[in-house]
Amino acid sequence: MENRSEEAVSRFMRGCNCAQAVSSVFARDIGVPEEVVLRAATGFGGGVGRTGGPCGAVSGAVLVIGLSFGSTGQDEKEAKDRTYALTREFITRFTLNYGTVSCTELLGCDLSTAEGLDRAREQNLTRTLCPHYVRDAVEILEEILASVTSGRPTTW
Repeated sequence: MENRSEEAVSRFMRGCNCAQAVSSVFARDIGVPEEVVLRAATGFGGGVGRTGGPCGAVSGAVLVIGLSFGSTGQDEKEAKDRTYALTREFITRFTLNYGTVSCTELLGCDLSTAEGLDRAREQNLTRTLCPHYVRDAVEILEEILASVTSGRPTTW
């Protein structure tokens, strides 16, 4: 069987958006039906609905962190704080690799404009660049989740 990061890239290349590809490979681990994760992640692709905002691979990872550790209400400050800390760690590590979490900056074009979307399609950017972001998002997330379950801090 492929490793999780390669499975996420495979799902992306077969039609899942970046957020779906990253989050869906963790569905079993977080105890959420894959269909639910796929639906929840749909709007995060293309930098949140093709607005060029945060990279969908990043958003998919944050979704997994929230489903794993997030709070269910106002009385769960510890869960919220832990989720924020893990999210910051993920974003810090992804940014160290790529300099940003912005879809627009990662692709070098703005998917929220017709010109940017056309350029991304003409240059096949989502097929050449995004698989790297999907793979790395999964690998970073695996390391962070492993550090939480092992009780050891990550070493990066």
